[in-house]
Amino acid sequence: MFPQISSEIRKVLSEFPKEDQIVFNNKVLPIDKNNFQLIPPTFSSKTLAFVDGGQAEILSAGNFCLSFIRVFAQIFQDNKKISFEKQEFYLFTRARWIKEDIFYESKIFPVLGDKSIEEADLLISSNDASIKTGTERAPIGKIANMARRFAELSLGSKIKADYILLDGNLQKTFKNEDKYLSLLSEKVSALAKTSSLFTISGNSPVVLLNKISPTDCWSYFLENQTYFVKLHEKAKHVFRFDGNPEILSLLINNSQDALFLGYPYGLILADQFARVSNEEKNALRMNFLLKAENKEILEYLSSSNAHEILDNLV
Repeated sequence: MFPQISSEIRKVLSEFPKEDQIVFNNKVLPIDKNNFQLIPPTFSSKTLAFVDGGQAEILSAGNFCLSFIRVFAQIFQDNKKISFEKQEFYLFTRARWIKEDIFYESKIFPVLGDKSIEEADLLISSNDASIKTGTERAPIGKIANMARRFAELSLGSKIKADYILLDGNLQKTFKNEDKYLSLLSEKVSALAKTSSLFTISGNSPVVLLNKISPTDCWSYFLENQTYFVKLHEKAKHVFRFDGNPEILSLLINNSQDALFLGYPYGLILADQFARVSNEEKNALRMNFLLKAENKEILEYLSSSNAHEILDNLV
């Protein structure tokens, strides 16, 4: 079976043409070698801030959800850590019948820092296209994704640094997200670990560009402020970059870590410190449920935790 599957995959890969075009923002862009620019490393005393977020679903039932969200910024100067900023909050979301539809309404309970996002921006129909999955109404836990994204953008707009790099991109995904994107200054950029872009033949532009690119660190201009970038000459990964290309030469020196060659170490740290581990999630859950006044909540959780029960049957 596996030889047949491998053969089918190789067959598909062999069908890709040598010349192709990238589909971006509903436009077809020809691949042009002139769009490659080498990125020389620059040694500078300017400060760089790296921002990422993490989240965990603490409690969930069909009609409400409690999540814990953390956003973290690591600030570097001369490629050394000098400071950090962290925000943490609980997000409680409930379902409400409003204007003949089910809406999700949220409240924020800060743990560290003040409320960085507006609760009103999270009020959204469960049938809103920006959170909906297929033909089904969006699961209530999807609102935590919105809140985390808004919090990351909010923190990125407030950090005092010469350049700021977010994990992800600068494209609008959720309703009301443009409000937080508009707060970002020109010094804010974003780097995405993955890209959903394709060529017109269905190929990956990342793989294709890597084959025809220079051997050094490079950027490839797509449109507006969007690029593909390779931040280490020996790196196997190419990333999507949105924002100010001035930061790229500064990122070269921060992308030397052997654990993920060509990926900024600052984003690795921001991910580690923002991440909510399973152990932390379980501790938060138990601390909440073990309180006597919360026993009634268990009745609602039992109606939605069937998958979790099956996952624990090992």
